[in-house]
Amino acid sequence: MATIQVEIVSAEENIWSGRGTMVFAPGIMGELGIAPRHTPLITQLKPGDVRVQTEEGKEEFFFISGGILEIQPDIVTVLSDTAIRAHDLDEAKAIEAQKRAEDAMKDQGSEMDYARAKAELAQIVAQLRSIEKIKELRKR
Repeated sequence: MATIQVEIVSAEENIWSGRGTMVFAPGIMGELGIAPRHTPLITQLKPGDVRVQTEEGKEEFFFISGGILEIQPDIVTVLSDTAIRAHDLDEAKAIEAQKRAEDAMKDQGSEMDYARAKAELAQIVAQLRSIEKIKELRKR
Protein backbone atom coordinates (compact mmCIF):
# COMPACT_ATOMS: atom_id res chain seq x y z
CA MET A 1 0.00 0.00 0.00
CA ALA A 2 1.31 3.47 -0.89
CA THR A 3 2.18 5.80 1.98
CA ILE A 4 3.13 9.42 2.46
CA GLN A 5 5.45 11.02 5.02
CA VAL A 6 3.52 13.20 7.52
CA GLU A 7 5.05 15.91 9.69
CA ILE A 8 2.95 17.75 12.30
CA VAL A 9 4.85 20.68 13.76
CA SER A 10 3.89 23.33 16.31
CA ALA A 11 5.73 26.58 16.96
CA GLU A 12 7.50 24.84 19.84
CA GLU A 13 8.23 21.30 18.69
CA ASN A 14 7.79 18.48 16.21
CA ILE A 15 4.56 16.84 17.46
CA TRP A 16 4.46 13.77 15.22
CA SER A 17 6.35 12.31 12.30
CA GLY A 18 5.53 9.10 10.48
CA ARG A 19 4.07 7.44 7.43
CA GLY A 20 0.39 7.45 6.63
CA THR A 21 -1.96 6.10 4.01
CA MET A 22 -4.35 9.07 4.31
CA VAL A 23 -4.39 12.46 6.05
CA PHE A 24 -7.46 14.57 6.85
CA ALA A 25 -7.09 18.26 7.74
CA PRO A 26 -9.47 21.20 8.38
CA GLY A 27 -8.85 23.43 5.37
CA ILE A 28 -10.17 26.96 5.44
CA MET A 29 -12.61 26.03 2.63
CA GLY A 30 -13.53 22.61 4.08
CA GLU A 31 -11.97 19.31 5.09
CA LEU A 32 -9.12 18.05 2.94
CA GLY A 33 -8.33 14.41 2.29
CA ILE A 34 -4.73 13.81 1.25
CA ALA A 35 -3.55 10.54 -0.25
CA PRO A 36 -0.04 9.56 -1.39
CA ARG A 37 1.02 11.30 -4.63
CA HIS A 38 -1.43 14.17 -4.03
CA THR A 39 -1.04 17.23 -6.21
CA PRO A 40 1.21 19.86 -4.57
CA LEU A 41 -0.75 22.45 -2.60
CA ILE A 42 -0.26 25.08 0.09
CA THR A 43 -3.35 26.25 1.97
CA GLN A 44 -4.47 27.74 5.25
CA LEU A 45 -5.92 25.57 7.98
CA LYS A 46 -8.61 26.54 10.45
CA PRO A 47 -8.76 25.30 14.04
CA GLY A 48 -9.85 21.66 14.22
CA ASP A 49 -8.61 18.11 14.13
CA VAL A 50 -6.05 16.45 11.90
CA ARG A 51 -6.31 12.69 11.44
CA VAL A 52 -3.60 10.45 10.07
CA GLN A 53 -4.34 6.87 9.03
CA THR A 54 -1.10 4.97 9.64
CA GLU A 55 0.42 2.07 7.74
CA GLU A 56 -0.67 -0.22 10.59
CA GLY A 57 -4.33 0.75 10.12
CA LYS A 58 -4.50 2.92 13.26
CA GLU A 59 -5.59 6.55 13.38
CA GLU A 60 -3.58 9.31 15.04
CA PHE A 61 -5.56 12.40 16.14
CA PHE A 62 -4.31 15.94 16.73
CA PHE A 63 -5.91 19.29 17.51
CA ILE A 64 -4.47 22.31 15.72
CA SER A 65 -5.19 26.00 16.27
CA GLY A 66 -5.04 26.68 12.54
CA GLY A 67 -1.94 27.15 10.44
CA ILE A 68 -0.55 26.17 7.07
CA LEU A 69 -0.71 22.85 5.21
CA GLU A 70 1.93 22.04 2.61
CA ILE A 71 1.37 19.04 0.39
CA GLN A 72 4.03 17.54 -1.86
CA PRO A 73 3.64 14.19 -3.64
CA ASP A 74 5.76 12.44 -0.99
CA ILE A 75 5.25 14.57 2.17
CA VAL A 76 2.50 16.42 4.02
CA THR A 77 3.54 19.09 6.51
CA VAL A 78 1.14 20.69 9.01
CA LEU A 79 2.56 23.88 10.52
CA SER A 80 0.53 25.27 13.42
CA ASP A 81 1.09 27.67 16.30
CA THR A 82 -0.51 25.09 18.56
CA ALA A 83 -0.74 21.36 17.88
CA ILE A 84 -1.80 18.91 20.58
CA ARG A 85 -2.01 15.12 20.45
CA ALA A 86 -5.61 14.04 21.05
CA HIS A 87 -4.82 12.12 24.24
CA ASP A 88 -3.36 15.34 25.72
CA LEU A 89 -6.59 17.33 25.26
CA ASP A 90 -8.34 18.13 28.53
CA GLU A 91 -12.09 18.62 28.14
CA ALA A 92 -12.58 20.09 31.62
CA LYS A 93 -9.87 22.70 31.06
CA ALA A 94 -11.33 23.57 27.65
CA ILE A 95 -14.80 24.08 29.14
CA GLU A 96 -13.32 26.28 31.86
CA ALA A 97 -11.41 28.31 29.25
CA GLN A 98 -14.61 28.65 27.22
CA LYS A 99 -16.40 30.17 30.21
CA ARG A 100 -13.53 32.61 30.83
CA ALA A 101 -13.55 33.70 27.17
CA GLU A 102 -17.33 34.15 27.18
CA ASP A 103 -17.09 36.23 30.38
CA ALA A 104 -14.31 38.33 28.84
CA MET A 105 -16.52 39.03 25.82
CA LYS A 106 -19.33 40.24 28.11
CA ASP A 107 -16.99 42.44 30.17
CA GLN A 108 -15.26 43.97 27.18
CA GLY A 109 -12.98 46.80 28.17
CA SER A 110 -11.99 47.67 24.62
CA GLU A 111 -12.49 46.58 21.04
CA MET A 112 -9.11 44.80 21.20
CA ASP A 113 -10.05 42.86 24.34
CA TYR A 114 -13.30 41.79 22.70
CA ALA A 115 -11.53 40.68 19.51
CA ARG A 116 -8.93 38.72 21.50
CA ALA A 117 -11.63 37.01 23.59
CA LYS A 118 -13.65 36.20 20.46
CA ALA A 119 -10.61 34.63 18.75
CA GLU A 120 -9.82 32.61 21.88
CA LEU A 121 -13.43 31.45 22.11
CA ALA A 122 -13.41 30.30 18.46
CA GLN A 123 -10.29 28.22 19.11
CA ILE A 124 -11.74 26.69 22.30
CA VAL A 125 -15.01 25.80 20.57
CA ALA A 126 -13.03 24.11 17.78
CA GLN A 127 -11.04 22.21 20.41
CA LEU A 128 -14.24 21.01 22.12
CA ARG A 129 -15.66 19.95 18.72
CA SER A 130 -12.46 18.00 18.09
CA ILE A 131 -12.75 16.27 21.46
CA GLU A 132 -16.34 15.24 20.67
CA LYS A 133 -15.43 14.08 17.17
CA ILE A 134 -12.53 12.01 18.49
CA LYS A 135 -14.76 10.42 21.12
CA GLU A 136 -17.26 9.44 18.42
CA LEU A 137 -14.58 8.00 16.12
CA ARG A 138 -13.08 5.95 18.97
CA LYS A 139 -16.47 4.38 19.71
CA ARG A 140 -16.53 2.83 16.23
